[in-house]
Amino acid sequence: MGFPNIEKTPHPDVGRPLFVGRSRFAKPALLLTSALLLSTLLPLPWSAEHVLDISRKPAVAFSDPADEWKDDTWPLREQTPWDISTDFPFPRALEYDVTEGTWLRLDVHPKSGDIVFDLLGDIYCLPASAYTEGQLESEAFSRAIPVLLGIPHDSDPHFSPDGDRIVFRSDAELGVENIWVKGWNGCNASDIRPAQAGSDELYNALLLKEKEEDFLAQGIKETAERKYRRLLREGRLDAHRVTNETYRWVSDARFDPSGTKVVATKWYTSSRSLGAGEGWEYAVPNRSAKHLQVKVGSGKRLVGRTLPAGWSAKQYGDQQVGPEQFIWAGSDTLIYSKNAIDDGVWAYSKDVHKGINAIYSVNLTSQRTTTLVDAFPGGATRPELSRDGRTLAFVRRVREKEALVLKDLETGTLRNIWYGLTYDLSVVSAPMGTYPSFAFTPQDDAIIIWAAGKIYHVPLSTNAAGERVLRGEPRVVPFTAHVEKRLAETRTAKTDLKAVETAATQRVYAFHELRVDESGEKAIFQAAGATYVQAVGEDAKPQRIPALHPDAPYYSPSFVPGVHDLVLHARWSDVNFTSLELANLTSGVAYELTGLPFGRYYSPIACACTGRNRQIAFVRTSGDYLTGEVVATAGAGLYIGDLTLPSESDLGKSANIAVKNIRFIPTSIDTSDLLHTQIRFIEKNKKLLVQEPRRAFVIDLAAGTDEFGDYPEETLASGRMSDELVIPPPSRGHKGTTPAAIVDFFHVYYAPAVKADDAIWSKPANATKGLLRLSVDGGHSITWSGDGTKLFWFLGPWLHYVDVSKLDACAKAAKRDPNTLGIQCTKKAPSFQEVIVEYPSDVYRLRKDAAAFATQKYGENAAPDANFFVIANATLVTMETGNAKSDVLRDAVLVTRDGEIEAIVGVHDAIIPYGATVLDAQGGYIVPGFIDVHAHWNGFETMYPARSWELETFLAYGVTTLHNPSADTVLAFSERFRTERGQLVGPRIFQTGTIIYGAGASSYHQDIVDLEEARSALLRIKVEGGPSAFSYKNYNQPSRASRQRLLLAARDLAMLCVPEGGMNYDWDQTYIVDGMTTIEHPLPIPVLYDDILTLYALSGTGSTPTHIVNYGGVMGEQYIWANEDIPNTEKLRRFTRHDILEGLSETTSRPLNSFQVFNTSISTAKMVHKGLKAHIGAHGEAPLGVNYHAEMFFAKAGGLTNYEVLRAATSDAAITLGIDSSVGSLTPGKLADFVVYPPGVDLLEGDIGGTRDIRFVVRGGRVWEASTLTEVWPVPGRHEPLPPLNAD
Repeated sequence: MGFPNIEKTPHPDVGRPLFVGRSRFAKPALLLTSALLLSTLLPLPWSAEHVLDISRKPAVAFSDPADEWKDDTWPLREQTPWDISTDFPFPRALEYDVTEGTWLRLDVHPKSGDIVFDLLGDIYCLPASAYTEGQLESEAFSRAIPVLLGIPHDSDPHFSPDGDRIVFRSDAELGVENIWVKGWNGCNASDIRPAQAGSDELYNALLLKEKEEDFLAQGIKETAERKYRRLLREGRLDAHRVTNETYRWVSDARFDPSGTKVVATKWYTSSRSLGAGEGWEYAVPNRSAKHLQVKVGSGKRLVGRTLPAGWSAKQYGDQQVGPEQFIWAGSDTLIYSKNAIDDGVWAYSKDVHKGINAIYSVNLTSQRTTTLVDAFPGGATRPELSRDGRTLAFVRRVREKEALVLKDLETGTLRNIWYGLTYDLSVVSAPMGTYPSFAFTPQDDAIIIWAAGKIYHVPLSTNAAGERVLRGEPRVVPFTAHVEKRLAETRTAKTDLKAVETAATQRVYAFHELRVDESGEKAIFQAAGATYVQAVGEDAKPQRIPALHPDAPYYSPSFVPGVHDLVLHARWSDVNFTSLELANLTSGVAYELTGLPFGRYYSPIACACTGRNRQIAFVRTSGDYLTGEVVATAGAGLYIGDLTLPSESDLGKSANIAVKNIRFIPTSIDTSDLLHTQIRFIEKNKKLLVQEPRRAFVIDLAAGTDEFGDYPEETLASGRMSDELVIPPPSRGHKGTTPAAIVDFFHVYYAPAVKADDAIWSKPANATKGLLRLSVDGGHSITWSGDGTKLFWFLGPWLHYVDVSKLDACAKAAKRDPNTLGIQCTKKAPSFQEVIVEYPSDVYRLRKDAAAFATQKYGENAAPDANFFVIANATLVTMETGNAKSDVLRDAVLVTRDGEIEAIVGVHDAIIPYGATVLDAQGGYIVPGFIDVHAHWNGFETMYPARSWELETFLAYGVTTLHNPSADTVLAFSERFRTERGQLVGPRIFQTGTIIYGAGASSYHQDIVDLEEARSALLRIKVEGGPSAFSYKNYNQPSRASRQRLLLAARDLAMLCVPEGGMNYDWDQTYIVDGMTTIEHPLPIPVLYDDILTLYALSGTGSTPTHIVNYGGVMGEQYIWANEDIPNTEKLRRFTRHDILEGLSETTSRPLNSFQVFNTSISTAKMVHKGLKAHIGAHGEAPLGVNYHAEMFFAKAGGLTNYEVLRAATSDAAITLGIDSSVGSLTPGKLADFVVYPPGVDLLEGDIGGTRDIRFVVRGGRVWEASTLTEVWPVPGRHEPLPPLNAD
């Protein structure tokens, strides 16, 4: 089934994407968020009151929650010195001319009428002569005069009331956007690229420009003289700071009437990285104060965020919407715009026609707030005021058009005067402005405004009532601007994937579920679905823990206390769920524990009792995302049973061990995060010690239950933001303190003595007393030896351990080092050893499977060539050259061997060896396996090693390679290794690990304040994935310095950067200039023009536009849901949870112009035709598989050919990811990844929806039938069952 045809493309200026870090922040239930969201956005009933005054009395009796809230948690550490212009190399130069621009924010000089505007992070000026009647009539182009150029990204220019200065936003120096001010003497006087030098200084500086820029690119430190010349030719020699923010950022400053201060929007992030605005006032330094130091964070809040009903003052910082776009109306009143629909929590896919933003005014003395323009209908945003203060201009959506609207503030009259604007971006979070700023001319006889790539002159006059009205037709103010950019080298890296995957064995690098015996001599852990034991401190390889079913997945091991060679661990079956086993490490004998009801069990532990009669405890959980929520879902919680350990006479034989008297123990254990929870018996079997990520507590079993049936619980330690927390077994007489270890912000810390109510925290200057940092680069899976003397943790394949008694010597060093808490001392204390776990590669298993199949079918003589698989009579689209004419081979024979493409020959040239398996393609197309460059999924976080319906769905729809740009560094790599070792069927997996997140979510936040932290952040990813770890994700890091440090570290570690686009057009431009590998998601402005089209296309940075979760309008996924019968698609129902499909049954009707996705597609296609590499990435949106092909449909809709779409899905993706030597094209010597289509599907000239009609999918030479994922070769008919996911 194909996708619906588009009868017409939407209005040329007719976006949205995702919830942050979808797979990490969104739990399984949130897969349906975007669908369910629509049902909550019901229109408010309209009434006259809705547009009246919503004033509030001055707050006399009530305190402002903003005053109660303290913004003192983030960042954890302040940035170290950095200059984005000189501490990062920009070796490439790019220059070109443009006559149009994208999202040009502008202002008009209050006296001369000159226009100042930003374009690509530079600021230009047009003299007022550019829009005289004669100039407009002639349509002659005026030269845009460069005023500010250089590496810093400058924007939002605005004049002072008397026109002698401009304020602007810039990320100069540290890379955080602040407000700056510089003098103004007119366009021509401000020209920093004059045709004839205005001064000898500027002339000489320009002569040395290329040479000195090359010096910086080579890393030659800038001298004071060179810096002077650089600032002179950039136009910022007389620029001064107005604000000094190092974490929050500031935009869109406007002078007050006195010219002594500005109001600007200060942006606050919460746990979510979307900015919420506030209006802040800042003093403007005197022009003579050249060396004035502006205090970090200085300024005064004028307009805060409005706390939603039911929210407490403590939640003030959690708000995700706030006021923005402030302008002065006199000296005591501000006008601003605000999202009036989202109450505290920002949401996607809002209805722009019902309205989103409204415009308000607030009197700063009375604190009276008034609604000037209501959000309904069409919204009201980007307010600008006429010079005389009578006319308020703003923009709003009116049906399929965007209108420039005037409101007379005396009469209240509203007029839509012009419908020629570009669609506003109130539907997204838009720190670059929901519409570019515009301005009235000095006499209020026109408005100068950007629209559709041009600057327009909109003439005005007044009617008999004194109201301003349109006078004549708006006309373009033609300009030409010379773009001058220095670019960093685009971050690229190559990975020899084939060398890894064709080897006989592969390695596991990511380990978890670490436990250690009493003396600290043995460690056990899970290694990608198998459990192992490692001798601590010895050079021997770890050994598999004896198991009854070695090919099954095993997990959650624990030592039996008091018996040095007995281990409990769990076995998973997708049919039978959990079974528990007892293994003897010495004899190699394993025993099955019987008597457990059918269910999911985790963390089996035995009591520290003497003798053979023991108690066993374990946790039962209900259903989950991966194993289903329809079978064995009742009775979640802690259980205890009785068992008898085997006697010495049982050592030579396997036997069952009965667990008897199983009973439920009511506790407060959180069963949702058992992966980071440890449980152990203490005081034999009298108590249980439970160690959750932020609480360690004891359950007193011996005390019995109270009148409510609950056992006493005592908290012994707590963590404020920790991801792991462990304490040694407490002694009977502990006196209110305990040693503790935590994983906090990716590092391992140790506190020698903490109280239960003193939450452990590692923030410098606020850290817990006596806290020591133990890890140099990070760590996870912390655990104590049974005797409490040694602490253990993993970082990749490196097992670390330390005798904590040795740490006392570092206490003084930690006091002297509040920033890194004594690491220079403590780093010498731990020992470490490499843990090497290997497994047979899939190519090795394929070879064995093929030989067995051929021997059975043809006899032993067939075995030598049984590893050949041949497809004849095929039409190949090889993607070898990138040219459609060269890449199509008809009547071809594709030969694979040992997981690789052996040869491609003509049908008459083929010689088929005896024992080979031959498939007739019947003329059908074969294309390289699809690569989903931006795929999210959730199953890797499930604690049970079940088969993955997600991965099988991806594969069934032809995706043979996945790249997840937001996952879990340890668990997602573990899933990759499980796939490669054969426990899972699915595409090969690559991922970025945990995002490097700039906002305030404790499990993700990283400051990256220096190069050392940048290196550690990337090293944590690299060591957990080994050769398969080659990318990281900068997720809205607010400091460009942090982003540049990461790029430098990535260069040394051969890693790619795939940043979150994040709806911030200004940051996106710096990602391109600084050389990031891709931008994930589209630029937030759907219709792009030649300035950014050229920069992006020629930069080398790739694009993954994720049309499915597009910016600027309704998500593309909703178009698919509305035009497809998702719940009844037979193939989807075979692979996907039915509850997810049924949740997509209903959609909201949307006009075509609400889907900005098609304009994003048009812009992407234009850039592809200029040289951009675009990719297909479906964001893991439901339904999986189908939406990958929907993404190809959207890519095609913008003007790409079918071939270009397929190239984006294959070879271009492989090139960008640096794996093109192994995959991405049908080339002899590459891995055998491809998709086989039935005859009759015309991939190149037919409906692009035909990409879904797959016959076979081949990954690493193994062949499956795409409709069922039944294996075709080398094990015909193999199809392992998934867990029971559905009730029907």
